[in-house]
Amino acid sequence: MLRLTTGRVGSLLTRRATAAVTTSSTRMANKEVSESVDMSQPMYWDRVDIPLPDRPYKDVLTDADKSLKQKEKGPWGQLTKEEKIALYRLTFCKTYPEMKQQTAEWKTVMGGIFFFLGFTGLVIWWQSVYVYPPRPRTFDDEWKSQQLKRMLDMRINPVQGFSAKWDYEKGQWK
Repeated sequence: MLRLTTGRVGSLLTRRATAAVTTSSTRMANKEVSESVDMSQPMYWDRVDIPLPDRPYKDVLTDADKSLKQKEKGPWGQLTKEEKIALYRLTFCKTYPEMKQQTAEWKTVMGGIFFFLGFTGLVIWWQSVYVYPPRPRTFDDEWKSQQLKRMLDMRINPVQGFSAKWDYEKGQWK
């Protein structure tokens, strides 16, 4: 019950903080005025899974772009290849091959992974040297062999345990 109440209070505060930030048209940050982005308006995205974005890439057209848009209304056979490409670039920023082209982001990700693995290794090494106590003597091979000999002498678990696998007459494992 308390957990639900805390979640509701947190979401209410988050909504109010978001509303306070987005309702102001400008805000001061480091003595610079920056405008907030209205996320309710259609946005442009270059994504392979969404072939037609909500709005064209270029909203503000120059005079050359406007004349090209007027030529677009006529027959497309009269347009040159460069004009068709320019019309495409008015609507879209990238072509499908450009969107599918691999980036070098994987190098950054792998570098970050290896950095944190190395740092973690250093922390573990530091802890083993300076934090953890020395290993107990019960982990030594000599201690383990003496313990095994004592358990065999006491004949511990002779039916199904390791004492059943010891030949007491020959003094060796069966």
